[in-house]
Amino acid sequence: MLLSMTGYGRASGNYAGKTIAVEVRALNSKLTDLKLRLPGDYKEKEIELRKLITDHAERGKIDLIIEVQNADGAASVSLNEGLFRGYHRELTRIAADLNLSTGDMLQTLLRIPNVVASASNEVDEEEFQAICATLTQALENLKNFRRQEGKALEADLRLRIANILLALSEVGPYEQDRVTRMRDRLHNNITEHLGKENIDTNRFEQEILFYLEKMDINEEKVRLEQHCKYFLEQIEQKNHQAAGRTLNFISQELGREINTLGAKAYDADIQKLVVQMKDELEKVKEQLANVL
Repeated sequence: MLLSMTGYGRASGNYAGKTIAVEVRALNSKLTDLKLRLPGDYKEKEIELRKLITDHAERGKIDLIIEVQNADGAASVSLNEGLFRGYHRELTRIAADLNLSTGDMLQTLLRIPNVVASASNEVDEEEFQAICATLTQALENLKNFRRQEGKALEADLRLRIANILLALSEVGPYEQDRVTRMRDRLHNNITEHLGKENIDTNRFEQEILFYLEKMDINEEKVRLEQHCKYFLEQIEQKNHQAAGRTLNFISQELGREINTLGAKAYDADIQKLVVQMKDELEKVKEQLANVL
């Protein structure tokens, strides 16, 4: 079962008359990139929160917002009155000396760090546990969202691999024809330049064998089919960690076999099938960029 890397989860809870709201958004990213917006009291708990997120959400670009509000909807904050008065006094003096307007001074003072702070700088451990429980629920909702998106991704990936296998199955009928055309073309070229009576039959057959070895695509066909089957097996794995990375590695092997098949085709019809396989593989890679 595949999980999408993008998703959204939200949960809310209550503790001691306060409302806890948690939002988690996840986007594509090769690495784990966390951005947290927390209440001021809980900055020291950031490491614990990061671990909780990575344990549940794994990789991706993840934005987390945690809000804690009183029952009336207001956040628990306090004004550092001494600091506020000190800044106001100095700014008023400077404004008078420089003949500057003080019209927006209130807004300016409120933006200064530490003027507006949380009501308490002490972490309430019970409240923090309530936050963790709400966060866990939000992460579960995120995972459910990813699971639903993953089903759509899985269906599309299965279709693309099936199309590659279908194109591969159509290669066979053209193989013998290209050998016959190659033999006739070589024979005609040698006859045209040397004359039919000067052709060394044994040497000619040796050259044919040489070209046949260069044109043999049986190994590539077998490996390509095996890689496709292995790709599907990995999709079917339950609780597969880092499935996206594994499937990316397999898609690279698919690309190598398809490219080699095209290089050894020496046939326009086979080349058309190779182009179809490459097109399907590119669609696979695009989808894998969003697989967890």
